[in-house]
Amino acid sequence: MSQLPKILVVYFTQTGQLKRIIDNVLGPLQGKATVVYEEIEPVSPFPFPWSKQAFFDAMPETVLARPRAIKPLKVNPDEHFDLVIMAYQPWFLSPSQPTAAFLQSPEAARLLKGKPVVTLLGCRNMWINAQEKMKRYLHQLGANLVGNIAMVDTHHNLVSLITILRWSTKGKKDAFFIFPPAGVQEKDIVESARFAAPIAEALEKKEFGGLHAQLLALRSVEMRPGLIVLEMRGVKPFRFFANFISAKGGPGDAARQGRVTLYRVILLLAIPFLSPFTTVASWLKLLLRRKQLNEDVTYYKGVSLREG
Repeated sequence: MSQLPKILVVYFTQTGQLKRIIDNVLGPLQGKATVVYEEIEPVSPFPFPWSKQAFFDAMPETVLARPRAIKPLKVNPDEHFDLVIMAYQPWFLSPSQPTAAFLQSPEAARLLKGKPVVTLLGCRNMWINAQEKMKRYLHQLGANLVGNIAMVDTHHNLVSLITILRWSTKGKKDAFFIFPPAGVQEKDIVESARFAAPIAEALEKKEFGGLHAQLLALRSVEMRPGLIVLEMRGVKPFRFFANFISAKGGPGDAARQGRVTLYRVILLLAIPFLSPFTTVASWLKLLLRRKQLNEDVTYYKGVSLREG
């Protein structure tokens, strides 16, 4: 009797939402594959719910890829896996600190080298730059990115911003006033089981070259052009403030808290102010530079990595 293919799932979650997405995606593979779960655990846990100050104080080290240390992995880094699922959340347009810490580890280099990898995101809606950084990590590790599934909150950008901040800082996910529940919609989480079939087929055939195209056909990645414009405008300010804040000390240092507060206020004022302008800018770009924007959409929905 042939041995079942082995899947390694590496993930970090604070709320449990990402684990539920993982379980729904892989649930139909029960009996068809052996799944090993590796939950990344920071040595000093991040708080949940977060205080507003602690949340924004985590930004500089996230953006600058100077993550908090993680505990040793439970899995043997030399164990063979037929597929790795890299499940993560973006923090501040970058992979979360625990995810970055794993990807910077020597164990990740041994686990991922030469392996096919599917990235699985559970997030608000702005994940493009985080995924670009993920692609670079995987490329440096010698891994082969063969698919991406981005499960996002599909509500309006400002609505999802309000609900996710409430969830993150108060621990309240439920609907309130005129606002829907925070996070990825329950219907979308349940329906993510549809992605299991092409993954199972690729595992059975040991052929992953066409997997992402099959996932895209099942709407694994859907993208609003306006969010591309909004994200690209946010990259440079995030890096500026990351350096500006970290110049005054490390995480939690009293000397940098004034700068953290300044950043927090500016960001929360800028997003609602800039969103209408970004909508207009994306419309103009679609009108005047349609070919480039369409090329960007195609590229960011894919798994290739641009040179440079």
